[in-house]
Amino acid sequence: MTTPDKITKTDAEWREQLTPEQYNVLRQQGTERPFTGKYWNLKDDGTYSCAACGQELFRSDTKFDSGCGWPSFYDALDSGKVEARTDTSHGMVRTEVVCSRCGGHLGHVFEDGPNPTGLRYCINSASLQFRKE
Repeated sequence: MTTPDKITKTDAEWREQLTPEQYNVLRQQGTERPFTGKYWNLKDDGTYSCAACGQELFRSDTKFDSGCGWPSFYDALDSGKVEARTDTSHGMVRTEVVCSRCGGHLGHVFEDGPNPTGLRYCINSASLQFRKE
């Protein structure tokens, strides 16, 4: 498990660095509409990183079509790169997933994914950058 160096920035610094959509998702726990993000249907081989700090989070070989309209992965690149937090917003109890380096909101993880993990990391495209292999 990798222990990342934490990145801390002021709200103004995040606003300057990120697009308005990225800021809304990563810093304000927003979400993009399903089937609208640039990566939900991407099939290329490569690595997905945090759009805020660049930490590598997911690989394309764990991406699958869950039908939910957001990029879905059955495993993180390294368990130390994502953190799970309880999210009780919107009258539901869900597990929020954040980048362990910068604390940016990525999406949520559910226990209805495929083998081998049974997990579905449902991640906003706006929180990711993709590097093609």
